[in-house]
Amino acid sequence: MKPSEEFLEQGISQQRVSCTTVVSLAYQSLGVVYGDLSTSPLYVYKTAFSGKLSLHENDEEIYGVLSFIFWTFTLIALLKYVFVVMSADDNGEGGTVALYSLLCRHARLSTLPNQQATDEKLSSYATDGSADTWQSSGLKALFEKHQRFSNMLLIFVLLGTSMAIGDGVLTPTISVLSAVSGVQVKIRELHENYVVLISCVILVGLFSLQHHGTHRVAFIFAPIVTTWLLCISSIGIYNIFQWNPHIFNALSPVYMLKFFRSTGIDGWISLGGVVLSITGVETMFADLGHFSSLSIKVAFTFLVYPCLILAYMGEAAFLTKHHEDIQRSFYKAIPEAVFWPVFIVATFAAIVGSQAVISATFSIISQCCALNCFPSVKIIHTSSKICGQIYIPEVNWMLMCLCLAVTIGLRDTNMIGHAYGLAVTTVMLVTTCLMGQVMITVWKQRIFIVVAFLLFFGSVELLYISACVYKIPEGGWIPLVLSFIFMAVMYIWNYGTMKKHDFDMENKVSMDSIVALGPSLGMVRVPGIGLVYTNLATGVPAIFGHFVTNLPAFHQVLVFVCIKSVQVPHVSENERLLISRVGLKEYGMFRCIVRYGYKDLQQENYDFENTLVSAIVQFVETEGEDESSREAGDMDIEVLHAPEHPVKNSNCNEKLKQSSYGTQVTKSGIRHPENFMLKDESLEILKAKESGVAYIIGHSYAKAKKSSTILKKFAINVVYAFLSKNFREPEVGLNVPHASLLEVGMVYYV
Repeated sequence: MKPSEEFLEQGISQQRVSCTTVVSLAYQSLGVVYGDLSTSPLYVYKTAFSGKLSLHENDEEIYGVLSFIFWTFTLIALLKYVFVVMSADDNGEGGTVALYSLLCRHARLSTLPNQQATDEKLSSYATDGSADTWQSSGLKALFEKHQRFSNMLLIFVLLGTSMAIGDGVLTPTISVLSAVSGVQVKIRELHENYVVLISCVILVGLFSLQHHGTHRVAFIFAPIVTTWLLCISSIGIYNIFQWNPHIFNALSPVYMLKFFRSTGIDGWISLGGVVLSITGVETMFADLGHFSSLSIKVAFTFLVYPCLILAYMGEAAFLTKHHEDIQRSFYKAIPEAVFWPVFIVATFAAIVGSQAVISATFSIISQCCALNCFPSVKIIHTSSKICGQIYIPEVNWMLMCLCLAVTIGLRDTNMIGHAYGLAVTTVMLVTTCLMGQVMITVWKQRIFIVVAFLLFFGSVELLYISACVYKIPEGGWIPLVLSFIFMAVMYIWNYGTMKKHDFDMENKVSMDSIVALGPSLGMVRVPGIGLVYTNLATGVPAIFGHFVTNLPAFHQVLVFVCIKSVQVPHVSENERLLISRVGLKEYGMFRCIVRYGYKDLQQENYDFENTLVSAIVQFVETEGEDESSREAGDMDIEVLHAPEHPVKNSNCNEKLKQSSYGTQVTKSGIRHPENFMLKDESLEILKAKESGVAYIIGHSYAKAKKSSTILKKFAINVVYAFLSKNFREPEVGLNVPHASLLEVGMVYYV
């Protein structure tokens, strides 16, 4: 049974679904969620025995490695992620950004500008109304009183996010290269250069097809991964009975102790390869929004987990009788009769796993853009039916170049594995720490439960991180360099954006002062509607004061448009627009706040002009129905009639229809009868719309003050300025027609 698009688009985790739907979603999740995790057997044993541990290739060491794989897989993947972490969803969404958003709402960190009390009335903003414990109160007070702790948390989250982006480089590289290298088992004379060349061709083809979107080929992903899991589990069962039926004894944790006792420091270093067995578990949590939590848990518990455990056990059983084949153990363990079919399936499975991580990287970048932690990039929605399937051209080609550079530069899956392990374990540790704060702030758990969780899982992950750190000279430096670059870009962009907002807040213009300047400047009102895009949710931006001072004329109807992100994953269309009046009624000025969640696509795919006009008309028509109120700002007064409320936008394709008695407003969700006459102000607004709409967008250029440190001058004058000039301009992202565009430039010092 094919699940309804409603479940895919609106977050199925909160719906009561039938058993058939759960099973169907569990099957589909195999192709999207588990591609990366299921291809780990290609390189785990090879990487674990790549160092000096290869000198200890006896049965006891093989049993020890298998015991570590089993218990790592069980404790981290099954116990931590399936039973604990996946319960910490943000309105059905998962991942590092979702955990951070959850904390921001409950601890009131306010990392995004323009956050208002009205945002808390969003249907997806709901927080637990239970009373705070002394632990949660103390943690909230810590963040409220000491801003540096909020900054440290942001940097910590950016570290995890940067490492996750690094996964988007390393996963395709190691998966494809490991799969293709299996051909050397049968064609021994094939030179390594040809393996690298074939891998590069596959990677180029994979990234070149990204613009088509995964929805065109997604229907074959699940069968490929399912076939792959059944293949490796069947081969595992065969190898167990063929070579060593007693391999089940290795599941005892006693063999882990024996492993350390016999191998010492060499065994500890080999843990950097063991941890590769759980690569992809973070993807399982991050892709929560596309499927239900229950369906992902069902797929993992009843298929993925047993199949992978059997595959690792079978490979270990083979190795106990073939110590000399340790560096080709996966393909050597395949029976001769089925080698080529399994090789083909392995190559396709590697491509599917790479595709899942690439798509996840696009999603991460999109979320970071919404949270002001990454420059604006072109985001293309590749599916009109499934929410979240996007394509980012700039990021796609950047990932391809980095993948090719790593593949050609290293050529060795062992070195790539060392880099991969450090990236994976770092993201896991970040998730563990964020989960500890969620347990205190959101779940209101007792302190000893939180401490036990952090100590147990944190110590296990720190053990693996310490082993991966030892491998920094042998490839582990790659994720460090990549994460440092991405972290620097994201933090500098966030810092520059926040400083720009602070400048705008400090330099807001009083509406009274602009009105007072009118006679002296000879200011006039021209027909039409002017849309002034601003970063401010309150007040008149300095860019508008600069505009009217140099060009003393503005439109008959003026609308200050603020597009902002809210710390929720999605904002429904009915809650998207927030309309209010700026100044007195005779000024003809309004404010429209357009709200998006961090997983919403921030661009208007519908006729925004008509939607906005109809929303303003609806506001004007209903503003006298409720008691008016006044809200005083620092520099001006906004009069909010019919207190600031979302305006419905239920049908984006309907047009404003004319009748013999007036204009019928349908796009806003309000239908007036044909003999209903609109207010004079509404008719003036619609007449102004017919005269044309102009877009006024400010271009602000940041410069560091002369007294700033050298580091700050480099960050603002060089890095931030470069990013501002070379990434997407605001009018491009807003789809503004160039014929209607007015640009106003300003320089501000931070």
